[in-house]
Amino acid sequence: MALPVLAGAAGATALSAYLNAKFHVAHDIKTGRGGLAPLQSDFEWLGSRAAQQKPLLYHMLQEHARTQYHHPFIIFEGQEWSYGLFFDALTRVGNWLIDELGIEKGEVVAIDGGNSPEYMMLWFAIDAIGAATSFVNWNLTGDGLVHCVKLCDSRYLITDSDVRDNVEPVRSELEENKCTIKYYDSSFFSSLSNTKPIPESRNSDIALDSIRNLIYTSGTTGLPKGVVGTTGREILVSRLVSRYLNLKPSDRMYTCMPLYHGAAHALCTTASIYAGSTVVLGRKFSHRTFWPEVSAGKATIIQYVGELCRYLLNGPPNEYERKHNVKMAWGNGMRPDVWEPFRERFNIPVINELYAATDGLGATFNYNAGPFTAHTLGLRGAIWNWRFGEEEVRVKMDVDTEDIMRDKDGWAVRCGVNEPGQVLHRLTPEMVARVPGYYNNEKATEGRRIKDVFKKGDHWFKSGDMMRQDADGRVYFVDRLGDTFRWKSENVSTNEVADMVGKFPQVAETNVYGVSIPGYDGRAGAASIVMADGVTEAGFDFKALADHARAVLPGYAVPLFLRVTPALEYTGTLKIQKGRLKREGVDPDLVTGGDKIYWLSGDTYKPFEREDWEAIKSKKVRLT
Repeated sequence: MALPVLAGAAGATALSAYLNAKFHVAHDIKTGRGGLAPLQSDFEWLGSRAAQQKPLLYHMLQEHARTQYHHPFIIFEGQEWSYGLFFDALTRVGNWLIDELGIEKGEVVAIDGGNSPEYMMLWFAIDAIGAATSFVNWNLTGDGLVHCVKLCDSRYLITDSDVRDNVEPVRSELEENKCTIKYYDSSFFSSLSNTKPIPESRNSDIALDSIRNLIYTSGTTGLPKGVVGTTGREILVSRLVSRYLNLKPSDRMYTCMPLYHGAAHALCTTASIYAGSTVVLGRKFSHRTFWPEVSAGKATIIQYVGELCRYLLNGPPNEYERKHNVKMAWGNGMRPDVWEPFRERFNIPVINELYAATDGLGATFNYNAGPFTAHTLGLRGAIWNWRFGEEEVRVKMDVDTEDIMRDKDGWAVRCGVNEPGQVLHRLTPEMVARVPGYYNNEKATEGRRIKDVFKKGDHWFKSGDMMRQDADGRVYFVDRLGDTFRWKSENVSTNEVADMVGKFPQVAETNVYGVSIPGYDGRAGAASIVMADGVTEAGFDFKALADHARAVLPGYAVPLFLRVTPALEYTGTLKIQKGRLKREGVDPDLVTGGDKIYWLSGDTYKPFEREDWEAIKSKKVRLT
């Protein structure tokens, strides 16, 4: 009788495996709503931290300093700070903030500087004394810098001496706003001697909904906006990210992403503090230093953002690029044409791609170790669709007006399989209070919310991002709303076109965007390209590129214009800038930087001259 029982068990196992593969049951159970969904136990933990008067990251650092004084916290340019030594240092900085600057509990303090242990000492010293940190982008100058300081009404801009040249030109404007500049460097912080413990009164009785920090948007569509991070959200996210990554004290995460940004802030540093693990910190991204620092720091995880991985892939061989302990690359913005070549060249088994935004909702994760989910943001199975399918939806968009498309009754139209649309997240009354808002900018905060989408009175959060989901439940990023453009009545995804053009062997990098052309509706596709090393304009095969683009793209998506440039423009977090390129278009009078414009004429790309522009404007020639 044993054989039928075994056969039945085998059949059940096979059926279970089939159902799991078809409906992604195990994946849904493991990741919940994207991987960071808090459980009831997480809220209970959060409440217990508040009840114990220990709701700050400072308190976690204090606990690690007591329990693992000699365990490494930061490794930076060959130097190591243990949890204990770092805590002693931030205590001295905290006393300076109290004694010399008179920083008050609850005050917002602006800091400006590049990655360094001293920057982190300042960050957590402000935390220790119960103040809030405004993380100013150290690349900012002029109006952008003044705007960020004025926005948070900070009495001080505490600045790394290394960025003095950015700050001094606006000194008078800052001082007119009653803001005092204070510079720091490693020798100054080393000279501080007051080791008296920070008074508990400075970091107790702090509400979970109090402001803990401001992290700024990139400012690519206007002046930066300050996204409010609350005390409770900061420590809760540190716990959730640490758990998702299964961080242990033995783990070491390398980041050279700027600490003023949410990625290095919440997805590396605060999660590492929760786990009691180590941050291997790079001053900034560099081909030359990346792999040597990863190898020397014995990093087990590397963090990436934006085009960092493409930079590394396009870079020259480095003797340390496979001599490392890295088991996982963790970040966002890995492009499909980079994904597998990056994994193979640098011997990194797992690519853990995420989608998230400091000012957004609904993080999505993809722990990828094989071909099925390569290039995707995540996977949606039967359980996910049953549990969350009415809380996160994709709706069709008019990409010209950026309005949601409506049916004959005035309700939003949901996207079908493989149809791109903007992602919306349902807002319940309880969630509204937890949605990140913009500091002192209620108009921008409300601009991310919309009502009456599917029925009267419903309330949703607009992600601003276009995604699609295939028949297997795989979720793909399509574009930022505003980057997608319409040509010949078709929607063109700049990211998808860039992926295809980027596969041409003579192209190292590409930035795709739409340009306005007199006499035409919509926008014509343009691609700014950087040629691969050793390739010159004289040796570039423009006909082969045209053939390639026509072979891999639908006709309406083939770029009609090329802009040959020595380098693309990036934000401080390695995201491609498109604003200037869109404004200049292909008008010869507006194109700057010595870039050269080509256009698709016949079977090849040819130099685009002034007479060609005039012929288009006078309608003597037509774009096809």
